Amino acid sequence: MTDILTSASAAGSGANSPLEKLPLETYIPPTKPSLIGLSRAEIAQRLGEIGVQPAQRKMRTQQLWHWMYVRGARTFDEMTSISREMRAQLAQHFTVDRPEVAAEQISSDGTRKWLLRLPSGDAFQRAHEVECVYIPETDRGTLCVSSQVGCTLTCSFCHTGTQRLVRNLTAGEIVGQVMVARDRLNDWADRETPTGSRLVTNVVMMGMGEPLYNFDAVRDALLIVADNEGVGISRRRITLSTSGVVPNIARTGDEIGVMLAVSLHAVRDELRNELVPLNRKYPIAELLQACRDYPGASNARRITFEYVMLKGVNDSLDDAKLLVKLLKGIPAKINLIPFNPWPGTKYECSDWDQIEKFSEYIFDAGYSSPVRTPRGRDILAACGQLKSETEKLSARERQALRAMAMTD
Repeated sequence: MTDILTSASAAGSGANSPLEKLPLETYIPPTKPSLIGLSRAEIAQRLGEIGVQPAQRKMRTQQLWHWMYVRGARTFDEMTSISREMRAQLAQHFTVDRPEVAAEQISSDGTRKWLLRLPSGDAFQRAHEVECVYIPETDRGTLCVSSQVGCTLTCSFCHTGTQRLVRNLTAGEIVGQVMVARDRLNDWADRETPTGSRLVTNVVMMGMGEPLYNFDAVRDALLIVADNEGVGISRRRITLSTSGVVPNIARTGDEIGVMLAVSLHAVRDELRNELVPLNRKYPIAELLQACRDYPGASNARRITFEYVMLKGVNDSLDDAKLLVKLLKGIPAKINLIPFNPWPGTKYECSDWDQIEKFSEYIFDAGYSSPVRTPRGRDILAACGQLKSETEKLSARERQALRAMAMTD
């Protein structure tokens, strides 16, 4: 844990803090790759490589797409509309594997957290692990998905940010998280659910990692998730959260077309430089201009600004007033997030009365300002608490985390 705490301290040390981390490893595909995460064109290309005739590739691709993303087939043997010979040929060269569930925790509020193991094609490289969280609510079920093993960034208040960046996830590993959730919840289109409707209705790219530092894989994965002939989750129900990688914000609107959330957390550059060191590369004014220019932003498609409430740091009424001033002209809502503590952090959550005063001021100024109800704190699944089991915590540290998580 020493390295983790040292990293956490460095992340909050201001100007000496690194803006970004470099990945320690690269993805090495297994000998027999999974078709999950490939586009239709890529699947057709793979079929051609194993001898499927051009006249059959489109049909076979569509069959595979349906079985993988509508019915959630885990093996080619389940794909009964494909001939036995073709299934055997596919199984010889490919799989439809998704990440392995190494552990599952279920919170007292119904939140589920899965620790997912990502096998490596290198026998000498240990399997990597990420976390994925499902949050059930009365009118929706939101899946929080990771984009990296660890995180590129060093945000000082975020537990995940204290972790090393191991590597980016592939498109298949990102889509695979959605498929694992549907597997575990028995939530595929050909199965009955307790409510009679889909359980995973919304996806948020708010798990481990900075999605816009893994843009291509995130884009390719979300286009599959949004495909109406497959997983079928509307782009308006998919939200990508960024700490402010300005050059890729416009690309997100143009190439993916999903809802945008921005981890703002401060209204002055000097403070945001400490909380979100990336701000030294892309300061607030530049970030907010990218939000004003975001393709498709409107009152019906507002940008969410996430603002973690830190006691005595960013929660004054002066901060609220400047926040309203800064967001003028941007179709926005402000999501206030009570800080979720973790061992070694120097921050505390704002008092509830202060959060309410902050929210009331923003609301009176004409902005929606919901306070995010902490979910899954008792299993460390709340915002800012995700951390791969690749970096183990001692029993004493786990007890400290659980004690803080249970304190409201």
